[in-house]
Amino acid sequence: MSIRHWRNRIFCMLLVIIVIIAGCSNTQNEPNTNNGSSNPSNASEEKEKVTISLGFYSGGASDETMKKLIDQFMDKHPHIKVETQSAPYGQFFQRLDTQIAADNAPDVWLSDGVFVMKYAERGAIRDLTDWIEADLNKDDYYGLDFNKDAEGKYWAIPQGIQIGVLFYNKDLFDEAGVPYPDENWTWEDLKETAALLTVDASGKKADDSGYDANNVQQFGLTFFSITEGWFPVLKSYGGGVLDETGKKSVVHSESNMEAMEWMVDGMKRGIITDPVDLKSFQSAMAVFPSGSAAMRIGIYARVLAANEAGLNYDVTLLPKGPDGKRFAPVIANSWVINKKSSDEKAQAAWEWIKYWATEDEVQKEWAALGEAVPVKKSVANSEVFLTASDQPANRQAFLDSFEFAGTLDSNAVWEEWVSKFNDNAQRAFLGDASIEEALSGADQEIQKVLDEFYQ
Repeated sequence: MSIRHWRNRIFCMLLVIIVIIAGCSNTQNEPNTNNGSSNPSNASEEKEKVTISLGFYSGGASDETMKKLIDQFMDKHPHIKVETQSAPYGQFFQRLDTQIAADNAPDVWLSDGVFVMKYAERGAIRDLTDWIEADLNKDDYYGLDFNKDAEGKYWAIPQGIQIGVLFYNKDLFDEAGVPYPDENWTWEDLKETAALLTVDASGKKADDSGYDANNVQQFGLTFFSITEGWFPVLKSYGGGVLDETGKKSVVHSESNMEAMEWMVDGMKRGIITDPVDLKSFQSAMAVFPSGSAAMRIGIYARVLAANEAGLNYDVTLLPKGPDGKRFAPVIANSWVINKKSSDEKAQAAWEWIKYWATEDEVQKEWAALGEAVPVKKSVANSEVFLTASDQPANRQAFLDSFEFAGTLDSNAVWEEWVSKFNDNAQRAFLGDASIEEALSGADQEIQKVLDEFYQ
């Protein structure tokens, strides 16, 4: 073979090598439009599969909607499989405490709003602050700050919000010829009107001669527990239970004395239901729906029972305290992420929470159940919420109440200190102790609970 022929063959081989190298170089420098997937139209299928456990307390019609939303989430996130754990409210949280202690709690669960800080302060859930800052516009939502601690850390995202307003039975007001409540009412205005709506077994009203406060047939105001009873009254009078740190009791104060005097006087006169009165009903929550009380302090969920009972009613803002202060109690039932879950599972759990909070259709479907105020402002301020049913007509009152809303001083030992306050307050409500004795006893017992945990 001639030298010239060898040169030609070597030249051709060099050309082939150059083409191959150029081709590889071009492939490496092109943008990866598939995100690592061989199928650009279904890139998410190439993501690593992850399974998360999701816990929630179950209840009637909401279970079906929850299952539907979970299925829709998995359709949109095919790399995430959701396995559910659910049980009735009391059983769910009892089991959850056991699971947390055994390090096998769900990766994400629905927490009663009053328990969020309990889980946070006991190290059971993840700090969500960075994810919220990166992925959510906080101005788009109601209730985010109700899951924020004293250091500014966010621990949960609201699933639905309960906020307190004043419910009133329009038929009972009409029968008595009494004007409906308005937004200018003080707690004293409420009591004066409640007296006109309180009727004993003989038909006498609270201010009539011969009226029997021990044999009331219709109460002016039904009142019980913390959320729908004493807490909003204490707060609007300028009082409360814990300081801003959540570690010190402020129960024994002049403001709380004044608020308790308002409550005790109303109960002595039979205008407000006391603990003994409530025992004559199937449940404390049944008094207003049964038509046995003209007014009640109530969270949004009480709309369901009032509508089912066919009451002719409406709602308005809770009254102002002596200095013009208002307070609406809030329970922001929320999604939390298990601190013990792997980063991979935690990220998948966050995708579920984002889906819940950001998708309008999810918010609308949950709002349709009528169980809670929607978290997303755009949905809450739309016809989906504001005209969801004929009653109450003034649903705007729930949204307006966010301007002066607050939590129930929840912390790691919330259940314990609430029990101590209830025990002592009940003594005053029943006349077994003076208000001074009740508040002094509550203050000491609550501080002991706080010190045992925090010190």
